Amino acid sequence: MNLSEKITRERRRLGMSQEQLADRLGITRQSVSKWEAGTSTPEISKLVAMSELFQVSLDYMLKDYLEEEDRLESGLGRKVSGEDRQWEQESRREQERYHEEENRRIEEKVDALARYIKGYQYTSKTKIAGIPLVSVRFSRNLGKDSVAKGIIAIGNIAIGVISFGALSVGVISLGAVALGILAIAALAVGLLAWGAVAIGVVAFGSAVVGIYSAGVAAYGREIAVGVSAFGRTAIGETARGENCLVWYEGIQAVEIEKFLDGYHPGLWKPLKDVLVMFGTHIG
Repeated sequence: MNLSEKITRERRRLGMSQEQLADRLGITRQSVSKWEAGTSTPEISKLVAMSELFQVSLDYMLKDYLEEEDRLESGLGRKVSGEDRQWEQESRREQERYHEEENRRIEEKVDALARYIKGYQYTSKTKIAGIPLVSVRFSRNLGKDSVAKGIIAIGNIAIGVISFGALSVGVISLGAVALGILAIAALAVGLLAWGAVAIGVVAFGSAVVGIYSAGVAAYGREIAVGVSAFGRTAIGETARGENCLVWYEGIQAVEIEKFLDGYHPGLWKPLKDVLVMFGTHIG
């Protein structure tokens, strides 16, 4: 029987609560609770005080191998009663319950950590051409299991027809970095790209490169619209190219449309409308 069990047993034998023992020793109830739980050890002065209070030897308190028959203090004998044995059994059961509860808490924390590392995974049972309709993968571990692959893919890395992720690849891609026919991201690369940095056939954003581009700083092989625009046809506050329309105090939509019709008469109307919209809001 160890020290924590002996303190619990002797306290109960005297019919004292943890709070009552704490008051007698001039300490907090929490200190007694920790002693009995085995998470802390009493100072020697408190051990001496308890040995006197319990009328047992200090050796008995300190030495685990000393059991019931060694509880005598300086010739003061006392028989171990059935009640004493009952207190001892209850003390052991209480210790067992405490350790079981601690083990349960540790297991819960380990399980929570495992779930945190593993993240969230979902794959729909519905498939099209053998590909899951929906695949979701979020994980701290960026291995192959963290890649979402499906018609609709969502995750750290997503590959699908429609994909959402930190890194996404698909027909329609959205994320921090996106590659697709339609790509919308901080860094977007695609047939139609929109982002802080965008590269595409048609590109919109802050810094953009494309055949047709519009943004703050725009480079377009055919048409560029931006605060700074560089292209064969350029529209902006700073415009460089073969055909330039410089924005001073504002450009009317009709002027931009007429300018584009003059140099690009076959330009697809929806694309022309977007470029005109950007041109009228430069600056």
